[in-house]
Amino acid sequence: MLGEVHSLNNDFPELEAIIAQLLETDHLFAADNKQYTALDKEIRTLELRGGPIDDMAMHQLKHDRAELKDSLYRRMVAAQA
Repeated sequence: MLGEVHSLNNDFPELEAIIAQLLETDHLFAADNKQYTALDKEIRTLELRGGPIDDMAMHQLKHDRAELKDSLYRRMVAAQA
């Protein structure tokens, strides 16, 4: 769906405490989350405004976001154990 927010807290509300903990204690996680959030915002903006971007470029942005999200998720699950 166009314009959906894919923040970690929005997509993984059950991991909210782990996310907060990692943001405070893991600088790499915090930096990657910042990059993920910026990428998500860029995609949303392009989708909602019909930005000047071709399909391949949009696909690449979404692919990059998914890979970063997977990496963040794996770290959240590992921290939960």
